Amino acid sequence: MKTWGKRLGAVLLAGSLMIGGMALSGVFQGPEKAFAEDVQRNVVNVIGKGELAIKPDVVYLSIGVNTTAATAEEAQKTNGAKITKLTTLLKTTWGIADKDVQSTQFSVQPNYSYTEKDGQQVKGYIAQHTLQVTYRDLSKVGALLDAASAAGANNIGNARFAIEDPSAFEAQVIEKAMANADAKAGAIAKAAKRSLGQVITVTQNDDGNNPVVYLENAAMSKAMADSAGGTSVEPGEVKVSTQLSVMYELK
Repeated sequence: MKTWGKRLGAVLLAGSLMIGGMALSGVFQGPEKAFAEDVQRNVVNVIGKGELAIKPDVVYLSIGVNTTAATAEEAQKTNGAKITKLTTLLKTTWGIADKDVQSTQFSVQPNYSYTEKDGQQVKGYIAQHTLQVTYRDLSKVGALLDAASAAGANNIGNARFAIEDPSAFEAQVIEKAMANADAKAGAIAKAAKRSLGQVITVTQNDDGNNPVVYLENAAMSKAMADSAGGTSVEPGEVKVSTQLSVMYELK
C-alpha cells in the first residue's frame, strides 16, 4: 500500500508538470503572436529617393581606323601603321597614359560584293582596329577628336561622359534619399493622426548602373563648330541617384 502510494504520487506529479508545461506554453505563445500582429499593424513603409546632378570628370572615347585593301595582309599592314601613328599621337602629343589607351576591337574580314552575273565574290579586305581612350580634360575633347581624325582615325564612335568615382557622392545621395523618406513617412503619419516612431529597417535599392551620359555618333558629326572651325563637344551633367526602402514605427 505504501509503495503504491508513492507511485500514485509520482504519476500525479508528472501529470501536474505536463499540464503546467502546456499552460506555460500557452502563456508564452499568446503574447508573442499578439506582438507580431501588433508590429504589422503599426508600421509604415516608404521609398526615399535621392539624386545629384554633377558635371562629369571623365570621357570614354571610341576611336578607330578602318582600312580597305586588295589582300588581307595589305589591309592589316596598312591599318597597323595608321593605328601606330594614332597611338603615338595620343600618348606623346596629348599625354594620355598607356593604361588609358586600350584596344577593344580588331578584325580583318573579306569585303564581299554580289552581282547576278558573278554571284558573291570577294572584293578586297577590310581591317578594323578600335581603341577606347580615357580622357579627363573635358575642355579639349573636341580638339582631341579633330587631331585623331587628322591622324587617320575614320571610325569615331560614341563619347561616354561619366563620373570616374561615383562612390565619392554616395553619402550625399543617401542623405537626400533618407530625408525624402522621412518627409513621406511624416506626411503619412500626420494624415493618419499618428506620430512617427523610430526606423525599424532600411534597405538600399540600387540598380548598379554607373552615372553615364552618351553623346551619339550622329550628335558628334553635327557638333557645333567653334570660331576656329573645330569640333565642340559639351559634356553636360550626369545623375548620381539611389533609393532607400524604409520601414518606420507608427505610434
